[in-house]
Amino acid sequence: MRFALLGAGRIGKLHARLLSETEGVSELLVADVERERAVEAARAVGATACDSVKTAIDRAEAIVIAAATDAHAELIRAGADRGVPVFCEKPIALDLGESQRVVDHAQQKGIPLQIGFQRRFDPAYREARRLVETGELGTVYAARLAGHDPAPPHEAYIPASGGIFVDFGIHDFDVIRWLLADEVEEVYADGDVRGFPIFDRYNDVDTAVAAMHMKGGTLVVASWARHDPLGYDIRTELFGSRDSVSVGLGPKTPMRSVEPGVPPPAGPAWQNFLVRFEDAYRAELAEFARVARGEVESPCTGRDGVEALRTALAATRSRKEHRPVRVEEIA
Repeated sequence: MRFALLGAGRIGKLHARLLSETEGVSELLVADVERERAVEAARAVGATACDSVKTAIDRAEAIVIAAATDAHAELIRAGADRGVPVFCEKPIALDLGESQRVVDHAQQKGIPLQIGFQRRFDPAYREARRLVETGELGTVYAARLAGHDPAPPHEAYIPASGGIFVDFGIHDFDVIRWLLADEVEEVYADGDVRGFPIFDRYNDVDTAVAAMHMKGGTLVVASWARHDPLGYDIRTELFGSRDSVSVGLGPKTPMRSVEPGVPPPAGPAWQNFLVRFEDAYRAELAEFARVARGEVESPCTGRDGVEALRTALAATRSRKEHRPVRVEEIA
């Protein structure tokens, strides 16, 4: 099948390489609003650079969207209008209503839509989900989620990101739904600017926390930070009546124990999300190729994207209003 990759920035370049290695991708087209970036990404993997995004869409049999967030909704609609399967990196849009309208449009056109939450394809996350599904963890009492970026994004990114919960926390809001096969009922969130005053200029924070109550009763706590001097730290801990497990705890975790006699992690620490989750991205795109061929249903639907965003917006409101917010308030 002929795949079109729309967007040739940092993650777009990774996707270009992974798609060029994916079974079933017979031809790869690359397009970007800055054509030079498309040419560079295409040349690196032996793909074809298109003169415009429209040209790539018109020629595509399946579309992968890795463009800027504010272009996602328009590009999904364009793919749906062409009647071809679409994969789009999160989020669908920054606005819940617009996100739902885009999902409805894709459904009306009858196309498969897969949203890019790559943690669902990481081997450790998948094992944690299996342990929950099989009952090997028993009753899941509580979960802890942690996300620390190695360095803050550049200033121009901040006002277009949707804020720390929509840009960063949304991965955790999705993965906890998926791990527990449950929905977030209520969230209380807070945050502050601890090291980078530039975030305050855009009414955002560089450090945040949230406490969530799942509908099934599990209690969840989460923390995020835009700076970790040791590397990229993404962890999930599940505490059950039969077992307790951790995702992201290993020789490359950028954290050390101060217990006597415990050696530091062997390292090197994960430096960014592209390195930490490359295998997950590879598996995610391979699954989308199967979706595009009609072999399987989308493993991460438009509705999944909408619900993760709904929780992120509930957390955003909670921080601003300094109160617990029921997710159903966000409509």
